[in-house]
Parts: sequence; structure tokens; C-alpha cells
Amino acid sequence: MIKVDRIKLPVTHDEASLKKKLEGILQLNRYCKGSNTPRYSYRIIRRSLDARRKPELFYVFSVTVTLDKLLEEKILKHSRSSFISRYEPVEYSIPEPLGDIELKGRPVIAGSGPAGLFCAYLLCRRGYAPLVIERGEDVDKRTAAVREFWNTGILKHNSNVQFGEGGAGTFSDGKLNTGVNDKKGRNRFVLDTFVDFGAPEETAYDAKPHLGTDMLVNIVRSMREYIIKHGGSFEFETLMTDIETDENEITAVIVKRTGSDNYCDKLNNSTETFKDTGDIFRIETNCLVLAIGHSARDTFYMLKAKGINMVRKNFAVGLRIQHPQEMIDDCQYGKDHDSNLPPADYKLTNHTNNGRDVYSFCMCPGGYVVNASSEEGRLAVNGMSYSGRDSLVANSAIIVSVGDEDFGSDDVLAGMEFQRRLEERAYDLGEGCVPVQKYGDYKNNTVSTGAGDMVPRIKGAYKLANLRDLLPEDINNAIIETVDKFGYTMEGFDRPDAILAGVESRTSSPVRILRDDEFMGSIAGLYPCGEGAGYAGGITSAAMDGIKVAEMIMSRYSQPASVKEKI
Repeated sequence: MIKVDRIKLPVTHDEASLKKKLEGILQLNRYCKGSNTPRYSYRIIRRSLDARRKPELFYVFSVTVTLDKLLEEKILKHSRSSFISRYEPVEYSIPEPLGDIELKGRPVIAGSGPAGLFCAYLLCRRGYAPLVIERGEDVDKRTAAVREFWNTGILKHNSNVQFGEGGAGTFSDGKLNTGVNDKKGRNRFVLDTFVDFGAPEETAYDAKPHLGTDMLVNIVRSMREYIIKHGGSFEFETLMTDIETDENEITAVIVKRTGSDNYCDKLNNSTETFKDTGDIFRIETNCLVLAIGHSARDTFYMLKAKGINMVRKNFAVGLRIQHPQEMIDDCQYGKDHDSNLPPADYKLTNHTNNGRDVYSFCMCPGGYVVNASSEEGRLAVNGMSYSGRDSLVANSAIIVSVGDEDFGSDDVLAGMEFQRRLEERAYDLGEGCVPVQKYGDYKNNTVSTGAGDMVPRIKGAYKLANLRDLLPEDINNAIIETVDKFGYTMEGFDRPDAILAGVESRTSSPVRILRDDEFMGSIAGLYPCGEGAGYAGGITSAAMDGIKVAEMIMSRYSQPASVKEKI
């Protein structure tokens, strides 16, 4: 197989243009017999947008080409192009089970975000029949609950933007690019799996793929249906409240039904999974995956009480900023850019005079700021886009790194409590609504009297407030210095009527649940996994971590007897 890099084409190209350019680079005419071009097939493996010479913009492709073996060797031997090379694809293969420890019960996965979902997907592919327990609702009920919250302010504590099938990433921009160094093909496997379950084909090769909330909902549902069809089970509205151990090994998971809005005492829709009666239900297992997400604060406290080894982890906090998408497009593409280009994004960083690292985070082209709260009396925001990215407003978080010096305590959960204090202030400032302010007024430390020329795109009610009262003053100063500096990089970024909203506090987990080389925590059979455990930073990296954990489970535990008998 041959790989061809740096194929540049205008943004208005079509498939015929790509084939013609590819055939020219490979000089296939040299090998023609008569007027026939040698037969070949190709696959796009990467597409990126080159906007460095705006207003001239290009798509740049990397493509793999399969030809007759003799012809491939001739091309490789005679080509003088550094962009043509031999290509050995790295295809991920789900490993065969090698473990010899008997499973007691089923593997239990706590959490159905990307980490838990992909862990379950791999395990069911090898016959392990995982049980996924999820404190929130299935993705359809959850979507309805989130819409109700945005419309009425009525919060479901266990089914919201943070909790429920699909995890927090379901109500985000749905970015799938990652900086994880991947040599075994897991990244490509994740992207291909998304395509298999309904994502557009370009998801597998775009340099910056994204899905959007509307696509993610359907993909998550389809993956769940596949897992159930192949032996797995899901229990929604089921909260893990405790774990049991014996001789430092997991023996059972204790759960409680969460009901529609709070913890219920009755078990509704009981299944054979739950054998006990009463208020609490016990699931026997010696294999538990903690894919709990970064907002499972009650679970972090439970793990601390059980003596599970955890450490504080630095993260970042700040505010969301909104600009007209047209302004961002003009900055990134040039003022006379082609109207068919996708809404532009950006990624900006700054090291401030007071020593703080500040950067844009989770940029959402054509998106919305959303009320992403999960606790009563506390308010957090996030960014979200639909697949069309058509809100006409861009937003991103401008966040400042924080650590032990900010938390005010050396407790392992001090960072989490720091988040909570900020969220309480945000709730009070907005009187339960998302507090917003124009950037010029934020700089001048005055409450905005109107939105100016910009119309905020916010899911949930919002209220004008003075966000200078929200964050510590050195963090405010770091944000102001950074936004002004970004104004030199991108014209208009520091415009006085840019809309700020707060607080962005759930950028990543405030803890890391320690695990060893076999991915087990301080108790045998306990597998910390994904973003909440401190080992991922987005949808794709969390999914890849779920895959790694599944591999470790298969290397430790033997296949269930029922599977072996079939084999």
C-alpha cells in the first residue's frame, strides 16, 4: 500500500479533482496501456484546512492507495516525491481473552459516558456480557430532562447535562480530535466505530472531527442497542452508593434507584439483576470499572471514605466568551472567504504577567453556552453545538490554570470544593440564572445594562451581573490581560460587547484515582477509567481509555463459562 501526503486542493474541489490530482502525483499515465488508467482504490486518512495564505485556502489530504503489487513497487522505486511512501496500516484488533481469574458475576461498569460505553462495547464483543449502571436516564429521557431544565429551571439531580447516558460530552460540541499518542490504532478504531453507528464518513479522517449533540444522541443510542443485542445490559437511574471488599478485592457493588428527581426508596421495574429487597440493592462482582465522569462528587466522597487511593489534580476555571461567528470566520479565513467553508474555530494560549497559564478551551463554532449545572444552588456553564454549527455565534471558555495554592486545603477533594464555591457564587450572582456581562463592563468592573449589538446564545435563562465578583481577582486580571492580548491575534476578540458567562468550572476532573500498570486501583478488580478518574480529556481520549481498561480486564479474567461452551 502507498501513502500520498500533502495533496492540496481548492476548498471548492470535488471527488473527480482529488482523483485527477492523485493520479498525477503517482504518474499513473506512465503505466497506462492504451488509454486505460491502472486500476486502483484509495482511502482518505486525513483532511485538514490550510488557511495560512488567506484568502487562498486549501484542503490538504493524506490518502492511501492500493494498486497491483508490481505497480506499487515501480512507483515507490522511481518516484522522487518525498510525499509518496510505503504505508503499513495499523489496524486495531480486539485482543483475545487471556486471563485465568474466574469472573464472579458480571463485569460492572459504573457510568455510560464514552469511557464506559467503549469499555462495554469491547467486552461484549468478546462475550463478557457487561452490566452498565448509570445514575442518569437513557439518552432520550435525558434529552427531555435537559430541555425542561433549560426552559423551566427545574433540575433533575441525576439526569442533566453532566449525568446520563452518553456522559457530559453528549451536550458539548462533540469534538473528536485528541492529542493522545496512539501507536496501536485505538484512535482510528474509535472514529471508525462512530462512523459504524451513524457518524458521517468524514468523521474518520477530518483533522478536527466533530459530531454535535444531535448526532451524538443517535450514536449513543445505537451503541447501547448493539451492546444489549450482544449480551450486555444497562440499568439506568441506578446510582452506585457503595462498594464491598474482602481481602482488598472487590466483591460487590451497592446501588440505589435514583427515580425521576431524587433517591427513591422503592425499586421500580425490577429485573433479575437485583436480587435483594428493601432500599438498597447488591450486585455481586469482582470486576468494577469506575467510568464515573468528572462531576460524580458524591461518588468521590464515597471512594475517599473507602480508602481508595486518590490525589488532587490541577485543572482550570474561567468564563465563556461569545463572539459573532462571522467575525471569527473573517479572522481565520479572510474577509472574502468562500461561504461554503465550515464555521471557523481557534485555539489560543497566553502566559500572563502574574504567572498564570490561560487558554481557550472547548471552542464551539456556531454553538451555544449552556447551563450545565448538576447540583441545587450551584451553577456551571459549558459550550455546546449541534452538528450544523449554525447558531451564528462562536463561544469558547477562557480558562486559567488553578492548583493547590488556590484550593485553600490539602484535602484530596479540595479542588472539588473549590469548584463548588465558585458555582455557588455563580448561582447567587445570577439568582439561579446564568450570570452574563459584556467584556467592556467586566474590564471596568460595572454591571452591564444591556447586551449591546450581540445577542447571547444561551440554553437556559440568563441575567446581567458583575462577573468580577465571581472569580478571585488575580484570575480576573489574568483573563483581562489574556483577552486583550488575543485581540491583537484576532481582530475584535477584545470587543467591548463580547458576552461573558460564568462559571466554567468543570474543565476536567479535580482528582486522579490512582491505578497501577494493570490499570487497577488500590483494590483488586477496581478499574478507574476515563476523564472522571483523571486519565482522559475529551470524548475520544475517554473512549480510548475505556478500550485500554477492557483490554486489561480481558487479560486478567477468563471468558464466562457460557461463552467457552459455545466456542
